Formats: sequence, structure tokens, C-alpha cells
Amino acid sequence: MSNLTVAQVMELAPVIPVLVVERVEDALPIAQALVKGGLPALEVTLRTPAALDVIREMAQVEGAVVGAGTVLNPAQLESAMKAGARFVVSPGLTEPLGKAALDAGIPFLPGTATAADIMRGMDMGLSHFKFFPAETSGGLPALKALAAPLHTARFCPTGGITPQNAPEWLAQPFIKCVGGSWVVPKGPVDAEKIEALAREAAALPRHGSAR
Repeated sequence: MSNLTVAQVMELAPVIPVLVVERVEDALPIAQALVKGGLPALEVTLRTPAALDVIREMAQVEGAVVGAGTVLNPAQLESAMKAGARFVVSPGLTEPLGKAALDAGIPFLPGTATAADIMRGMDMGLSHFKFFPAETSGGLPALKALAAPLHTARFCPTGGITPQNAPEWLAQPFIKCVGGSWVVPKGPVDAEKIEALAREAAALPRHGSAR
């Protein structure tokens, strides 16, 4: 398994799908459709009893870079890594979780919503953050205001991101990707629909991209 940096994970595609998967049997068709559509970085949230098994299944898909989301503490971090997670995402940043992720050497995207959150992360040696919940934390105007003084930080906004507003976020130089749940609609798995939505998301232009 090749080791990626958090920056490399964020560069894989404009959108990291944020996945809440209830059934293990849905894991492979969802992951295969997303990767085929051009979205290799997959965030499986630890919000369902099946999540760790879903990570194990998705990690078998060629081309998939599977991560764990909603990681709240070092114990969950360890479980996610054992399941095959190659990056971890959390809704916030605590010292125990940050230290555990840094000690483990796994790419880590902690949730931040304030200057103090980001500064605490920077003090720990982190430079890449999730901005969460993006829309209810003031949206793009708020992140622009935070990114100006904290100009070395890079972000993945998540929460309220849609195909309609994603381009405006992705046009900013301090935003490397966005997290979105729209690429996997709720209900029975429709692999063709997921692949089509993934292709549209993968084609979203980013700041500095040639597309």
C-alpha cells in the first residue's frame, strides 16, 4: 500500500464523496462506480454499525483510496486503520486525536470552523483542514476571512456543498477539494447513476486547473 500525504489525497479529485453506508453488500458497487467515475478518494463515515466492514470491502477496489470519516478519538482511529483506512477525517480537532494521527503517520483532515481551531492545528504541525460545517459556519465569506491571515492553510469544505455551489468554493486557491454526499443518492444503489454523478463531480474545475 503506497503512502500518500494529506495534500496528495486532496489532489486526487475535486470532490471527496462523504459516504454513510448502512449495508456492507453496498460497499463494492458504490466504490466501483465512484472510482470508475473518477473519484478515487472515498470517505466512509463511522456513523453506521457497518462502517468498518464497508471500509474493508471498499479497500479491495482497485484505484480506491478509502478513508474513514467521523473519527472522534484515538480508539476509532486505530480501528479505522486496522480496517484499511488510508486517511482519516474528523468533525473537529482534539489534542489526543491529533497526536494519535500524527504519531500513526496517517493523512489527517481535522474539522475546523474558527481561527482558534486552525491555529491549534498549525501549532501541532498540521496545514490541511476540513472546514466544517461549511455553509452553517458562514460559508465561503467566512472561510475567505479565515484564510487571509492563515494563508498557509489549505481546506476541504464539507457540509452544505452541492453541485451548484461547489464551483465557487473550488475556484479559491486555498481550497483543494470539497466533501460532498450528493454523488451517492439515498436509497437503493444505482451504480450507473452514481458513476454519472461522479463523472460530473470529477470534471468540476479547480483553481489553477487546466480544465
